[in-house]
Amino acid sequence: MNKIVIAIDGYSSCGKSTMAKQLAKELNYVFIDSGAMYRAITLYFLRNNINLNDSAVVENALQHIQLQFAYNIAEGKSDMLLNNENVEAAIRSMDVSNNVSAVAALEAVRTFAVAQQQQMGKAKGIVMDGRDIGTTVFPDAELKIFVTADVDTRVQRRLKELHDKGNTDISFEEVKQNLLSRDYIDSTRAISPLRKADDAVLLDNTNLTREEQLNIVLNLVMERASGK
Repeated sequence: MNKIVIAIDGYSSCGKSTMAKQLAKELNYVFIDSGAMYRAITLYFLRNNINLNDSAVVENALQHIQLQFAYNIAEGKSDMLLNNENVEAAIRSMDVSNNVSAVAALEAVRTFAVAQQQQMGKAKGIVMDGRDIGTTVFPDAELKIFVTADVDTRVQRRLKELHDKGNTDISFEEVKQNLLSRDYIDSTRAISPLRKADDAVLLDNTNLTREEQLNIVLNLVMERASGK
């Protein structure tokens, strides 16, 4: 079976990364979390008080950022490294969540990240999730999936993720406003907005279990990898 590029896009907290990780593990593909890359850049900008409105400052800051993925044997997944520091936990904070869409909307940031993502995908056999993977990063991907779900379902998923990590003082409304704000910014930004590619498969997982979702996507992969 031929190795292909699988591009997964969709709204915040639709379970894109979870699905992508499961899929990569099942297929023995490389999983690339594009969202983690933008979160790491955001973390660097926050730590260094980078003025997003100053393009020269932003471009200079990007020259001091090195992004890598390192496999975490204990967790069975890849962690995000920012300048050789494991920032996997730090990039999941609400502070980063509240700022990542604004950072990711910057043309210089997207150019920086997309170039790295495209380099990673040259060998095929990868699964990448994000906001513009099927439209901008890999417009020729053999399989494109656009994931959506009811907003309250997405909020509950995100809230559980935050609570599981010890962030128990965050309310349902706070998370909902964060998701709606990110969806709006991502969908309306001038550079590579979040949208369904014309040839992407729409997958609403509101009422699907992870296993049901995985089986649906695996069948799609088999079809595309076999050239059907």
